Amino acid sequence: MIRIGNAMDIHQLVEGRKLILGGVEIEHVKGCYGHSDADALLHAIAEAILGALALGDLGKHFPDTASSTEGMDSMLILKGCVEMMKEKGYHLVNVDSTINIEKPKMAPHIQKMRANIASVCECDVDCVSVKATRGEKMGFVGHEEGVLAIASVLVEK
Repeated sequence: MIRIGNAMDIHQLVEGRKLILGGVEIEHVKGCYGHSDADALLHAIAEAILGALALGDLGKHFPDTASSTEGMDSMLILKGCVEMMKEKGYHLVNVDSTINIEKPKMAPHIQKMRANIASVCECDVDCVSVKATRGEKMGFVGHEEGVLAIASVLVEK
């Protein structure tokens, strides 16, 4: 049996926070605001896995009201979702994801992001696609107010 999941995650960009995407800390004047480390890319992938398995959303399993998830490394959130997937007898076939952010450039970081995701998802790096695009100075992405990450996953039993 194969199943598809997709999700998106949005975080506000603010000064005084680290910018962490795909488990990579990226030098920038702004970072993602959120209860955990606010890694929008990993959140989108984790929630897509939950969606593929009809397990609800990320907030159900990692609530932003719990002290246990405050400042949490999103690599651990993704790992938790991978464990749920494995408990149901599934494995990840592939991930396709896109980061929407005006600045900074993502290209220098994408290979490390792919390696991080593949490691946690226990799959080959060739099964993980991470792309990036800009808002072309339009909307909240283009005005550098936020980041939007979108992910689709295919899982198989």
